[in-house]
Amino acid sequence: MLKKRGAGVLLHISSMPSPYGVGVFDENVREFIDEIADMGFTYWQVLPFNPLDGANSPYCSPSAFAGNYLYINPAGLRDMGLVSDEDVKSNIYDGTPYTADYEFAAQKRLGLLKKAFLNIDEELAKEIKKFELENEWLTDYSVFMAVKEEEELKPWWEWSDEHAHYFECIKNIYKYEESAAFWKFVQYIFYKQWQEIKAYANGRGIAVIGDMPIYVAMDSVDVWSNLPMFLIDEKTLKVEKVAGVPPDYFSEDGQLWGNPIYDWKAMKKDGYGWWLSRLGHTLKTYDTVRIDHFRAFASYWAVPAQSKTAKVGEWLDGPGMDFFNKVFEVYPDAPIIAEDLGVFGEDVVKLLEDTGFPGMKVIQFGFDPNSDSSHLPHNAVQNSINYVGTHDNNTILGWLWEASEAERKFTLDYVGFYGDNWGEGGYYSSSCRKIIEAVWKSSSNVAMVALQDMCGFGSDARMNIPGVPEKNWRFRTTMDTIRSIDKNYFRHINALYRRMYPSLEPEKNGKQ
Repeated sequence: MLKKRGAGVLLHISSMPSPYGVGVFDENVREFIDEIADMGFTYWQVLPFNPLDGANSPYCSPSAFAGNYLYINPAGLRDMGLVSDEDVKSNIYDGTPYTADYEFAAQKRLGLLKKAFLNIDEELAKEIKKFELENEWLTDYSVFMAVKEEEELKPWWEWSDEHAHYFECIKNIYKYEESAAFWKFVQYIFYKQWQEIKAYANGRGIAVIGDMPIYVAMDSVDVWSNLPMFLIDEKTLKVEKVAGVPPDYFSEDGQLWGNPIYDWKAMKKDGYGWWLSRLGHTLKTYDTVRIDHFRAFASYWAVPAQSKTAKVGEWLDGPGMDFFNKVFEVYPDAPIIAEDLGVFGEDVVKLLEDTGFPGMKVIQFGFDPNSDSSHLPHNAVQNSINYVGTHDNNTILGWLWEASEAERKFTLDYVGFYGDNWGEGGYYSSSCRKIIEAVWKSSSNVAMVALQDMCGFGSDARMNIPGVPEKNWRFRTTMDTIRSIDKNYFRHINALYRRMYPSLEPEKNGKQ
Protein backbone atom coordinates (compact mmCIF):
# COMPACT_ATOMS: atom_id res chain seq x y z
CA MET A 1 0.00 0.00 0.00
CA LEU A 2 1.25 3.46 -1.06
CA LYS A 3 4.47 1.82 -2.34
CA LYS A 4 3.42 1.23 -5.93
CA ARG A 5 1.81 3.49 -8.51
CA GLY A 6 -1.90 4.01 -8.13
CA ALA A 7 -4.59 6.65 -8.27
CA GLY A 8 -7.53 7.68 -6.12
CA VAL A 9 -10.69 9.75 -5.89
CA LEU A 10 -11.48 12.16 -3.06
CA LEU A 11 -15.17 12.27 -2.11
CA HIS A 12 -16.56 12.40 1.42
CA ILE A 13 -19.59 10.45 2.62
CA SER A 14 -21.59 13.64 3.20
CA SER A 15 -21.21 14.50 -0.51
CA MET A 16 -22.55 11.17 -1.76
CA PRO A 17 -25.94 10.88 -3.47
CA SER A 18 -28.77 9.83 -1.15
CA PRO A 19 -32.43 10.63 -0.53
CA TYR A 20 -31.75 11.61 3.09
CA GLY A 21 -30.27 15.15 3.01
CA VAL A 22 -26.65 13.98 3.30
CA GLY A 23 -24.83 10.93 1.99
CA VAL A 24 -25.24 7.69 3.95
CA PHE A 25 -23.75 4.18 3.87
CA ASP A 26 -26.07 2.86 1.19
CA GLU A 27 -26.25 1.39 -2.32
CA ASN A 28 -25.19 4.75 -3.82
CA VAL A 29 -21.80 4.43 -2.12
CA ARG A 30 -21.46 0.91 -3.48
CA GLU A 31 -22.25 2.12 -6.98
CA PHE A 32 -19.70 4.91 -6.62
CA ILE A 33 -17.12 2.28 -5.62
CA ASP A 34 -18.05 0.21 -8.69
CA GLU A 35 -17.66 3.24 -10.93
CA ILE A 36 -14.19 4.22 -9.73
CA ALA A 37 -13.01 0.60 -9.67
CA ASP A 38 -14.09 0.24 -13.31
CA MET A 39 -12.01 3.34 -14.13
CA GLY A 40 -8.90 1.71 -12.72
CA PHE A 41 -8.68 3.63 -9.45
CA THR A 42 -7.18 1.88 -6.43
CA TYR A 43 -7.90 4.40 -3.65
CA TRP A 44 -10.92 6.23 -2.28
CA GLN A 45 -10.19 9.08 0.14
CA VAL A 46 -12.70 10.40 2.66
CA LEU A 47 -12.70 13.17 5.27
CA PRO A 48 -12.93 12.44 9.02
CA PHE A 49 -15.95 10.37 10.10
CA ASN A 50 -16.18 12.07 13.52
CA PRO A 51 -19.30 13.98 14.62
CA LEU A 52 -19.36 17.58 13.36
CA ASP A 53 -18.90 20.87 15.18
CA GLY A 54 -21.34 23.79 15.02
CA ALA A 55 -20.01 24.86 11.62
CA ASN A 56 -20.39 21.32 10.21
CA SER A 57 -16.64 20.79 10.13
CA PRO A 58 -15.39 17.25 10.80
CA TYR A 59 -12.01 18.66 11.92
CA CYS A 60 -13.11 19.94 15.34
CA SER A 61 -15.12 17.09 16.79
CA PRO A 62 -16.64 16.24 20.18
CA SER A 63 -15.03 12.80 19.83
CA ALA A 64 -11.84 11.52 18.21
CA PHE A 65 -13.26 7.97 18.15
CA ALA A 66 -17.00 8.15 17.51
CA GLY A 67 -18.64 8.03 14.09
CA ASN A 68 -21.17 10.55 12.79
CA TYR A 69 -24.69 9.12 13.08
CA LEU A 70 -25.83 11.29 10.13
CA TYR A 71 -24.16 8.76 7.80
CA ILE A 72 -26.23 5.84 9.10
CA ASN A 73 -28.47 4.44 6.37
CA PRO A 74 -32.15 4.50 7.46
CA ALA A 75 -32.97 1.65 5.07
CA GLY A 76 -30.32 -0.45 6.83
CA LEU A 77 -32.23 -0.04 10.11
CA ARG A 78 -35.38 -1.22 8.36
CA ASP A 79 -33.56 -4.24 6.95
CA MET A 80 -32.54 -5.15 10.52
CA GLY A 81 -36.23 -5.08 11.51
CA LEU A 82 -35.73 -2.06 13.79
CA VAL A 83 -37.95 0.47 11.94
CA SER A 84 -40.75 0.39 9.38
CA ASP A 85 -40.96 1.53 5.75
CA GLU A 86 -42.96 4.53 6.93
CA ASP A 87 -40.22 5.41 9.41
CA VAL A 88 -37.65 5.36 6.59
CA LYS A 89 -39.87 7.53 4.38
CA SER A 90 -40.00 10.12 7.17
CA ASN A 91 -36.24 10.62 6.70
CA ILE A 92 -36.49 11.36 2.97
CA TYR A 93 -35.44 14.88 2.01
CA ASP A 94 -37.30 16.86 -0.65
CA GLY A 95 -34.75 19.68 -1.03
CA THR A 96 -31.92 20.07 -3.53
CA PRO A 97 -29.70 17.02 -4.06
CA TYR A 98 -26.69 19.31 -4.56
CA THR A 99 -26.41 20.65 -1.00
CA ALA A 100 -25.95 18.76 2.26
CA ASP A 101 -28.69 19.68 4.74
CA TYR A 102 -27.07 18.70 8.04
CA GLU A 103 -29.81 20.27 10.12
CA PHE A 104 -32.57 18.21 8.49
CA ALA A 105 -30.49 15.03 8.66
CA ALA A 106 -29.60 15.53 12.34
CA GLN A 107 -33.19 16.00 13.39
CA LYS A 108 -34.57 13.11 11.37
CA ARG A 109 -31.78 10.60 11.94
CA LEU A 110 -31.68 11.04 15.71
CA GLY A 111 -35.43 10.49 16.00
CA LEU A 112 -35.22 7.42 13.79
CA LEU A 113 -32.36 5.93 15.81
CA LYS A 114 -34.24 6.47 19.08
CA LYS A 115 -37.19 4.61 17.64
CA ALA A 116 -34.92 1.82 16.39
CA PHE A 117 -33.27 1.52 19.81
CA LEU A 118 -36.60 0.59 21.38
CA ASN A 119 -36.80 -2.46 19.13
CA ILE A 120 -33.47 -4.18 19.77
CA ASP A 121 -33.71 -7.81 20.85
CA GLU A 122 -31.53 -9.94 23.10
CA GLU A 123 -29.31 -11.16 20.26
CA LEU A 124 -28.58 -7.62 19.07
CA ALA A 125 -27.97 -6.50 22.66
CA LYS A 126 -25.26 -9.18 22.92
CA GLU A 127 -23.64 -7.91 19.71
CA ILE A 128 -23.62 -4.37 21.07
CA LYS A 129 -22.05 -5.59 24.32
CA LYS A 130 -19.35 -7.40 22.33
CA PHE A 131 -18.70 -4.20 20.37
CA GLU A 132 -18.41 -2.25 23.62
CA LEU A 133 -15.83 -4.68 25.03
CA GLU A 134 -13.78 -4.35 21.83
CA ASN A 135 -13.86 -0.53 21.96
CA GLU A 136 -12.76 0.82 25.32
CA TRP A 137 -13.47 4.44 24.26
CA LEU A 138 -17.19 3.71 23.98
CA THR A 139 -18.05 3.87 27.68
CA ASP A 140 -16.68 7.39 28.15
CA TYR A 141 -18.29 8.58 24.93
CA SER A 142 -21.72 7.16 25.74
CA VAL A 143 -21.70 8.64 29.25
CA PHE A 144 -20.51 12.00 27.87
CA MET A 145 -23.39 12.08 25.38
CA ALA A 146 -25.93 10.94 27.96
CA VAL A 147 -24.89 13.67 30.38
CA LYS A 148 -24.75 16.25 27.59
CA GLU A 149 -28.39 15.54 26.80
CA GLU A 150 -29.28 15.82 30.49
CA GLU A 151 -27.41 19.14 30.65
CA GLU A 152 -29.35 20.47 27.62
CA LEU A 153 -26.33 20.25 25.28
CA LYS A 154 -24.27 22.82 27.21
CA PRO A 155 -20.45 22.55 26.95
CA TRP A 156 -19.05 20.28 29.66
CA TRP A 157 -17.37 23.09 31.65
CA GLU A 158 -20.83 24.62 32.21
CA TRP A 159 -22.25 21.39 33.58
CA SER A 160 -23.26 21.02 37.22
CA ASP A 161 -20.48 19.99 39.60
CA GLU A 162 -21.56 16.35 39.69
CA HIS A 163 -21.10 16.14 35.92
CA ALA A 164 -18.27 18.53 35.04
CA HIS A 165 -15.66 16.44 36.86
CA TYR A 166 -15.12 13.25 34.93
CA PHE A 167 -14.15 10.96 37.80
CA GLU A 168 -17.12 12.05 39.92
CA CYS A 169 -19.39 11.35 36.99
CA ILE A 170 -17.93 7.93 36.19
CA LYS A 171 -18.21 6.89 39.87
CA ASN A 172 -21.98 7.18 39.44
CA ILE A 173 -22.11 5.65 35.98
CA TYR A 174 -25.14 3.55 36.90
CA LYS A 175 -27.25 6.74 36.80
CA TYR A 176 -26.72 7.06 33.06
CA GLU A 177 -26.89 3.41 32.11
CA GLU A 178 -30.12 3.58 30.12
CA SER A 179 -29.40 6.77 28.15
CA ALA A 180 -25.75 5.75 27.60
CA ALA A 181 -26.96 2.43 26.15
CA PHE A 182 -28.61 4.36 23.31
CA TRP A 183 -25.32 5.99 22.29
CA LYS A 184 -23.56 2.62 22.38
CA PHE A 185 -26.24 1.31 20.03
CA VAL A 186 -25.72 4.26 17.67
CA GLN A 187 -21.98 3.65 17.44
CA TYR A 188 -22.51 -0.09 16.93
CA ILE A 189 -24.81 0.62 13.97
CA PHE A 190 -22.43 3.23 12.52
CA TYR A 191 -19.40 0.95 12.54
CA LYS A 192 -21.41 -2.11 11.42
CA GLN A 193 -22.66 -0.26 8.35
CA TRP A 194 -19.27 1.29 7.63
CA GLN A 195 -17.37 -2.01 7.86
CA GLU A 196 -19.77 -3.50 5.33
CA ILE A 197 -19.02 -0.62 2.94
CA LYS A 198 -15.29 -0.91 3.52
CA ALA A 199 -15.37 -4.66 2.90
CA TYR A 200 -17.21 -4.01 -0.37
CA ALA A 201 -14.59 -1.45 -1.44
CA ASN A 202 -11.73 -3.79 -0.57
CA GLY A 203 -13.45 -6.55 -2.52
CA ARG A 204 -13.41 -4.30 -5.60
CA GLY A 205 -9.70 -3.60 -5.13
CA ILE A 206 -10.22 -0.17 -3.57
CA ALA A 207 -8.28 0.81 -0.42
CA VAL A 208 -9.86 3.49 1.78
CA ILE A 209 -7.73 6.46 2.87
CA GLY A 210 -9.14 7.99 6.03
CA ASP A 211 -8.35 11.34 7.62
CA MET A 212 -7.41 12.01 11.24
CA PRO A 213 -7.60 15.59 12.55
CA ILE A 214 -4.60 16.58 14.67
CA TYR A 215 -6.72 18.30 17.35
CA VAL A 216 -10.01 17.74 19.15
CA ALA A 217 -12.63 20.26 20.28
CA MET A 218 -12.55 21.79 23.75
CA ASP A 219 -16.12 20.56 24.20
CA SER A 220 -15.22 16.94 23.61
CA VAL A 221 -15.25 13.70 25.55
CA ASP A 222 -11.49 13.50 24.90
CA VAL A 223 -10.77 16.69 26.85
CA TRP A 224 -13.43 16.06 29.52
CA SER A 225 -12.09 12.58 30.31
CA ASN A 226 -8.36 13.33 29.82
CA LEU A 227 -7.95 16.82 31.26
CA PRO A 228 -4.34 16.34 32.47
CA MET A 229 -3.29 15.56 28.88
CA PHE A 230 -4.12 19.09 27.72
CA LEU A 231 -2.67 22.51 28.55
CA ILE A 232 -5.69 23.50 30.61
CA ASP A 233 -5.79 24.76 34.20
CA GLU A 234 -7.62 21.94 36.01
CA LYS A 235 -9.01 24.31 38.67
CA THR A 236 -10.22 27.22 36.54
CA LEU A 237 -10.66 25.15 33.34
CA LYS A 238 -9.13 28.05 31.42
CA VAL A 239 -6.90 27.72 28.39
CA GLU A 240 -3.95 30.07 27.93
CA LYS A 241 -3.02 29.11 24.36
CA VAL A 242 -5.00 27.54 21.54
CA ALA A 243 -4.20 25.93 18.20
CA GLY A 244 -4.01 27.56 14.79
CA VAL A 245 -1.62 28.38 11.96
CA PRO A 246 0.10 31.65 11.06
CA PRO A 247 -0.71 33.60 7.86
CA ASP A 248 -0.40 31.28 4.87
CA TYR A 249 -1.61 30.54 1.32
CA PHE A 250 -5.23 30.44 2.48
CA SER A 251 -5.45 33.40 4.88
CA GLU A 252 -3.48 36.59 5.50
CA ASP A 253 -4.63 36.53 9.15
CA GLY A 254 -3.73 32.89 9.62
CA GLN A 255 -6.31 30.39 10.87
CA LEU A 256 -7.45 30.56 14.48
CA TRP A 257 -8.84 27.09 15.19
CA GLY A 258 -9.24 27.54 18.94
CA ASN A 259 -8.63 23.88 19.86
CA PRO A 260 -6.93 23.11 23.18
CA ILE A 261 -3.25 22.15 22.88
CA TYR A 262 -1.81 18.83 24.04
CA ASP A 263 0.46 18.66 27.06
CA TRP A 264 3.07 16.54 25.33
CA LYS A 265 5.16 16.15 28.50
CA ALA A 266 2.21 14.60 30.30
CA MET A 267 1.43 12.42 27.29
CA LYS A 268 5.02 11.18 27.18
CA LYS A 269 4.84 10.16 30.88
CA ASP A 270 1.72 8.21 30.02
CA GLY A 271 3.50 6.46 27.14
CA TYR A 272 1.29 8.35 24.65
CA GLY A 273 -1.54 5.97 25.57
CA TRP A 274 -4.41 8.10 24.30
CA TRP A 275 -2.70 8.73 20.98
CA LEU A 276 -1.81 5.07 20.46
CA SER A 277 -5.41 4.06 21.15
CA ARG A 278 -6.64 6.70 18.75
CA LEU A 279 -4.23 5.65 16.03
CA GLY A 280 -5.08 1.97 16.49
CA HIS A 281 -8.80 2.72 16.20
CA THR A 282 -8.24 4.80 13.06
CA LEU A 283 -6.10 2.14 11.39
CA LYS A 284 -8.87 -0.37 12.11
CA THR A 285 -11.46 1.94 10.57
CA TYR A 286 -9.57 2.64 7.32
CA ASP A 287 -6.89 0.92 5.24
CA THR A 288 -4.52 3.86 5.57
CA VAL A 289 -4.79 7.25 7.23
CA ARG A 290 -3.78 10.80 6.45
CA ILE A 291 -2.77 12.69 9.60
CA ASP A 292 -3.97 16.26 9.20
CA HIS A 293 -1.51 19.03 10.17
CA PHE A 294 1.31 16.53 10.64
CA ARG A 295 3.76 19.39 11.10
CA ALA A 296 2.46 19.92 14.66
CA PHE A 297 4.33 16.79 15.73
CA ALA A 298 7.54 18.68 14.91
CA SER A 299 6.43 22.13 16.10
CA TYR A 300 3.06 23.79 16.45
CA TRP A 301 1.69 27.34 16.41
CA ALA A 302 0.35 28.35 19.83
CA VAL A 303 -1.90 31.43 19.92
CA PRO A 304 -2.89 33.37 23.07
CA ALA A 305 -6.47 32.35 23.88
CA GLN A 306 -7.73 35.95 23.83
CA SER A 307 -6.43 36.66 20.30
CA LYS A 308 -8.92 37.47 17.58
CA THR A 309 -6.64 36.22 14.77
CA ALA A 310 -3.78 33.74 14.49
CA LYS A 311 -1.26 36.41 13.46
CA VAL A 312 0.18 36.53 16.97
CA GLY A 313 1.62 33.29 18.28
CA GLU A 314 4.76 31.25 18.80
CA TRP A 315 6.23 27.99 17.58
CA LEU A 316 6.55 25.38 20.33
CA ASP A 317 8.25 21.99 20.06
CA GLY A 318 6.11 18.94 19.38
CA PRO A 319 7.02 15.40 20.48
CA GLY A 320 8.91 14.55 17.26
CA MET A 321 10.40 11.09 16.80
CA ASP A 322 9.99 10.27 20.48
CA PHE A 323 6.30 9.84 19.74
CA PHE A 324 6.71 8.02 16.43
CA ASN A 325 9.28 5.62 17.86
CA LYS A 326 6.53 4.55 20.27
CA VAL A 327 4.07 4.33 17.36
CA PHE A 328 6.44 2.04 15.43
CA GLU A 329 6.83 -0.21 18.49
CA VAL A 330 3.08 -0.83 18.50
CA TYR A 331 2.31 -0.47 14.76
CA PRO A 332 5.57 -1.31 12.91
CA ASP A 333 4.21 -0.83 9.39
CA ALA A 334 1.55 1.79 10.08
CA PRO A 335 0.23 3.02 6.70
CA ILE A 336 0.28 6.76 7.41
CA ILE A 337 0.24 9.77 5.06
CA ALA A 338 1.68 12.99 6.49
CA GLU A 339 -0.22 16.17 5.60
CA ASP A 340 2.88 18.36 5.48
CA LEU A 341 1.37 21.42 3.79
CA GLY A 342 1.53 25.04 4.93
CA VAL A 343 4.33 26.97 6.59
CA PHE A 344 7.10 24.67 7.83
CA GLY A 345 10.84 24.48 8.35
CA GLU A 346 13.66 21.99 8.54
CA ASP A 347 12.24 20.32 11.65
CA VAL A 348 9.21 19.14 9.65
CA VAL A 349 11.39 18.03 6.72
CA LYS A 350 13.58 15.99 9.07
CA LEU A 351 10.62 14.42 10.87
CA LEU A 352 9.14 13.37 7.54
CA GLU A 353 12.46 11.81 6.53
CA ASP A 354 12.88 10.06 9.88
CA THR A 355 9.37 8.57 9.85
CA GLY A 356 9.54 7.60 6.19
CA PHE A 357 5.89 8.60 5.72
CA PRO A 358 4.82 9.90 2.30
CA GLY A 359 4.07 13.62 2.26
CA MET A 360 1.67 15.57 0.05
CA LYS A 361 2.01 17.62 -3.12
CA VAL A 362 -0.76 19.88 -4.46
CA ILE A 363 -0.26 21.08 -8.03
CA GLN A 364 -2.22 24.31 -7.43
CA PHE A 365 0.43 25.37 -4.91
CA GLY A 366 3.12 24.91 -7.54
CA PHE A 367 1.92 27.36 -10.16
CA ASP A 368 4.05 30.32 -9.14
CA PRO A 369 5.72 31.64 -12.30
CA ASN A 370 8.65 32.98 -10.26
CA SER A 371 9.71 29.83 -8.43
CA ASP A 372 10.61 26.18 -8.89
CA SER A 373 8.09 24.93 -6.35
CA SER A 374 8.36 21.52 -4.71
CA HIS A 375 4.68 21.11 -5.65
CA LEU A 376 5.40 21.09 -9.38
CA PRO A 377 5.12 17.52 -10.66
CA HIS A 378 8.69 17.40 -12.01
CA ASN A 379 9.95 17.90 -8.44
CA ALA A 380 7.76 15.21 -6.87
CA VAL A 381 9.46 12.28 -5.16
CA GLN A 382 8.09 8.75 -5.39
CA ASN A 383 7.18 8.61 -1.72
CA SER A 384 4.40 11.20 -1.95
CA ILE A 385 0.70 11.63 -2.66
CA ASN A 386 0.08 14.11 -5.49
CA TYR A 387 -3.21 16.03 -5.53
CA VAL A 388 -4.99 17.98 -8.23
CA GLY A 389 -6.61 19.67 -5.22
CA THR A 390 -7.61 18.82 -1.65
CA HIS A 391 -10.88 19.51 0.17
CA ASP A 392 -9.40 22.92 1.13
CA ASN A 393 -8.57 23.96 -2.44
CA ASN A 394 -10.65 25.55 -5.13
CA THR A 395 -11.61 23.25 -7.99
CA ILE A 396 -9.02 23.31 -10.75
CA LEU A 397 -11.41 25.10 -13.13
CA GLY A 398 -12.31 27.59 -10.40
CA TRP A 399 -8.63 28.15 -9.70
CA LEU A 400 -7.89 28.81 -13.37
CA TRP A 401 -10.66 31.41 -13.53
CA GLU A 402 -9.44 33.19 -10.40
CA ALA A 403 -5.68 32.96 -11.06
CA SER A 404 -3.71 36.01 -12.15
CA GLU A 405 -2.88 36.27 -15.83
CA ALA A 406 0.78 35.45 -15.09
CA GLU A 407 -0.16 32.38 -13.02
CA ARG A 408 -2.58 31.14 -15.64
CA LYS A 409 -0.07 31.62 -18.49
CA PHE A 410 2.63 29.76 -16.58
CA THR A 411 0.19 26.97 -15.70
CA LEU A 412 -1.01 26.43 -19.24
CA ASP A 413 2.55 26.56 -20.60
CA TYR A 414 3.70 24.07 -17.96
CA VAL A 415 1.01 21.50 -18.73
CA GLY A 416 1.29 21.98 -22.50
CA PHE A 417 -2.03 23.64 -23.26
CA TYR A 418 -1.81 26.19 -26.06
CA GLY A 419 -4.55 28.47 -27.30
CA ASP A 420 -7.05 30.97 -25.96
CA ASN A 421 -9.98 28.63 -25.25
CA TRP A 422 -8.75 27.28 -21.90
CA GLY A 423 -12.09 28.03 -20.18
CA GLU A 424 -14.45 26.90 -22.92
CA GLY A 425 -16.43 23.70 -22.93
CA GLY A 426 -16.53 23.18 -19.17
CA TYR A 427 -14.92 19.90 -18.12
CA TYR A 428 -14.28 18.89 -21.71
CA SER A 429 -11.92 21.83 -22.10
CA SER A 430 -8.58 20.07 -22.34
CA SER A 431 -6.90 22.65 -20.05
CA CYS A 432 -8.28 20.90 -16.94
CA ARG A 433 -7.38 17.51 -18.37
CA LYS A 434 -3.84 18.67 -19.07
CA ILE A 435 -3.46 19.66 -15.40
CA ILE A 436 -4.82 16.30 -14.24
CA GLU A 437 -2.42 14.53 -16.60
CA ALA A 438 0.53 16.53 -15.26
CA VAL A 439 -0.25 15.09 -11.80
CA TRP A 440 -0.71 11.60 -13.25
CA LYS A 441 2.69 11.78 -15.02
CA SER A 442 4.51 12.68 -11.81
CA SER A 443 6.80 10.25 -9.99
CA SER A 444 4.50 10.25 -6.96
CA ASN A 445 3.31 6.76 -6.08
CA VAL A 446 -0.28 7.97 -5.64
CA ALA A 447 -2.16 10.57 -7.71
CA MET A 448 -5.42 11.93 -6.27
CA VAL A 449 -8.31 13.83 -7.85
CA ALA A 450 -11.47 15.20 -6.23
CA LEU A 451 -14.74 14.17 -7.83
CA GLN A 452 -15.46 17.85 -8.57
CA ASP A 453 -12.37 17.99 -10.79
CA MET A 454 -13.33 14.76 -12.54
CA CYS A 455 -16.55 16.52 -13.49
CA GLY A 456 -14.96 19.87 -14.36
CA PHE A 457 -17.00 21.85 -11.82
CA GLY A 458 -16.29 25.50 -10.99
CA SER A 459 -15.67 27.19 -7.66
CA ASP A 460 -19.34 26.86 -6.61
CA ALA A 461 -18.61 23.17 -6.03
CA ARG A 462 -15.74 23.85 -3.63
CA MET A 463 -15.90 21.81 -0.39
CA ASN A 464 -14.20 24.20 2.05
CA ILE A 465 -12.61 27.64 2.25
CA PRO A 466 -10.17 27.56 5.21
CA GLY A 467 -10.67 30.32 7.76
CA VAL A 468 -14.24 31.00 6.58
CA PRO A 469 -16.72 29.46 9.04
CA GLU A 470 -19.87 29.66 6.91
CA LYS A 471 -21.20 27.87 3.81
CA ASN A 472 -18.60 25.10 3.93
CA TRP A 473 -18.76 21.30 3.72
CA ARG A 474 -22.10 21.30 1.88
CA PHE A 475 -21.14 20.04 -1.60
CA ARG A 476 -23.21 17.06 -2.77
CA THR A 477 -23.54 15.23 -6.03
CA THR A 478 -25.99 12.90 -7.73
CA MET A 479 -25.69 9.40 -9.11
CA ASP A 480 -26.44 10.71 -12.61
CA THR A 481 -23.43 13.02 -12.28
CA ILE A 482 -21.16 10.18 -11.17
CA ARG A 483 -22.40 7.98 -14.01
CA SER A 484 -21.75 10.75 -16.54
CA ILE A 485 -18.00 10.95 -15.76
CA ASP A 486 -15.92 10.02 -18.80
CA LYS A 487 -14.92 6.51 -17.72
CA ASN A 488 -12.82 5.84 -20.79
CA TYR A 489 -10.71 8.91 -20.20
CA PHE A 490 -9.79 8.02 -16.61
CA ARG A 491 -9.33 4.36 -17.45
CA HIS A 492 -7.01 5.48 -20.26
CA ILE A 493 -4.79 7.77 -18.17
CA ASN A 494 -4.67 5.31 -15.27
CA ALA A 495 -3.35 2.69 -17.67
CA LEU A 496 -1.19 5.05 -19.75
CA TYR A 497 0.67 6.44 -16.72
CA ARG A 498 0.93 3.00 -15.11
CA ARG A 499 -1.47 3.67 -12.27
CA MET A 500 -3.86 0.82 -13.04
CA TYR A 501 -3.23 -2.83 -12.27
CA PRO A 502 -3.10 -5.49 -13.57
CA SER A 503 -3.63 -4.04 -17.06
CA LEU A 504 -0.91 -1.79 -18.43
CA GLU A 505 -2.19 -1.65 -21.97
CA PRO A 506 -3.67 1.79 -22.71
CA GLU A 507 -5.09 0.80 -26.08
CA LYS A 508 -7.37 -1.73 -24.38
CA ASN A 509 -8.73 0.79 -21.91
CA GLY A 510 -10.31 3.46 -24.07
CA LYS A 511 -8.86 6.44 -25.85
CA GLN A 512 -8.65 10.05 -24.88
